Amino acid sequence: MHNPIQSLKVKFMNKCFVLVLMVLQCGPMFAATPSSPVVDCDRACLYGFVDRYLTALDSHHPETLPLAANVKFSENNVVLRLGDGLWNTISARRAYDLRAADPLTGETAWFGVVEEHGVAAVYSMRMKVKQNRITEIETVLSRRVDDGPFPRPELLKLPSPLFSRDLTPLAKRPRERLISIANGYFDTLQLNDGQLFTHFDPDCNRHENGLQTTNNAEAFPGNPLATMGCEAQFRTGNFRYDDALRARRYPLVDEEKGLVLAAAFIDHSGKLVDYTWTDGSPQHSRYTSPHSYVLLELFKIENGLIRQIEAVFATVPYGMESAWKEAHD
Repeated sequence: MHNPIQSLKVKFMNKCFVLVLMVLQCGPMFAATPSSPVVDCDRACLYGFVDRYLTALDSHHPETLPLAANVKFSENNVVLRLGDGLWNTISARRAYDLRAADPLTGETAWFGVVEEHGVAAVYSMRMKVKQNRITEIETVLSRRVDDGPFPRPELLKLPSPLFSRDLTPLAKRPRERLISIANGYFDTLQLNDGQLFTHFDPDCNRHENGLQTTNNAEAFPGNPLATMGCEAQFRTGNFRYDDALRARRYPLVDEEKGLVLAAAFIDHSGKLVDYTWTDGSPQHSRYTSPHSYVLLELFKIENGLIRQIEAVFATVPYGMESAWKEAHD
């Protein structure tokens, strides 16, 4: 005899079974997303790794670090065995301490001044931490190697407080927008012709290898460019000799503080010798032979405007391929 109540129970159970199967099969749809990350190393944790790294570096003992089995280390875009390079030559570390962290990606960065047998150099580092192990260490050092204006480590006393300041909710921008603003800076610098592809705060300043290269007449005596702010400099078209800003990466974004760490190369083909600013002023290129820089650059962005820039770069062979190519392919 047909039992309508029993039939309803069976149908209900069948529907529940189908629903459970759908949830199990579509499980990845409910996994953590960038907007709701599972963070296993927060800002304090990442800064702790920075401190441990610097302590190990000071003592020349990389084996004391919690390293991944396949840890990768580079210095000025050359992959080295961890323990080589600056690890052999560091004799002191000065007080300058600028750091940033991105718990979402497990990336952290540090800018400072080191000494090699008493000779100071400007230093920058990017580190990646995964499952409480250091997996990547990328370093760029500006050493005194020629008679140019860089580096100026003696000028680095204390970082700008802007970098450590949290933003108000209205001043914040989402991760993708922050990257776009930093990338627009490189678009503006590449083949600079006076057009802007990003936005600058009127009080924007830039430090390069320790030297403030904006609003600072002493940076390049007699050159009016040094007296200008970030935007005004780009409006002149002065950096037309920067042929390519390539291999760009943005591994670290701190939405709370409005920071973006960028890595890239600047190529100068050397073919441009004489040119003019947008106002017609005649200029002579600084780079009249093939030349490249590798760089790590930290941007402070408030209200969608670039407020402060800290860059460390070093000369590398012209057109040198990135040692971190797999990170931006």
